[in-house]
Amino acid sequence: MAEYPEALAEVIADYESISDRRERQELLIETADRFNDGSRVPPEVATKPYPEDHRVPACESEAFVWAVENPDGTLKYYFDVINPQGLSAMAMSVILDETLSGQPPEQVARVPMDIVYKIFGNELSMGKGIGVMGIVAMVAAAAKRQAEKLKGG
Repeated sequence: MAEYPEALAEVIADYESISDRRERQELLIETADRFNDGSRVPPEVATKPYPEDHRVPACESEAFVWAVENPDGTLKYYFDVINPQGLSAMAMSVILDETLSGQPPEQVARVPMDIVYKIFGNELSMGKGIGVMGIVAMVAAAAKRQAEKLKGG
């Protein structure tokens, strides 16, 4: 798992070690319950109505993503999920914030979409999968822009 930042690799390994679908769902719900603890966008970053360029395309849960530059050039990721039933989007937002905020942008930019199925399992519906992959894609795209900016490109 060398392509993943270490904290994300550990989370993926934890989820991949769970073979029981119900146990995986319980862990995802526990993760989603942490959504308001620092992953949610604070008012100093954005307030509703949010600009459309932060909306995750094709996400049924109406998720939004922001990337704010830290003093060291890394990014802090913030999210909002408008649909209160959007537990998958909330769980992914918490995982991405907790494992990728503050990591080197060039590493974050290389995070592949397959992490969605490594975390959620193959039972994830196509609609949810597309939305959650959209969240990952927006984080990776912000990291890529930041990495290019830091290189002077």
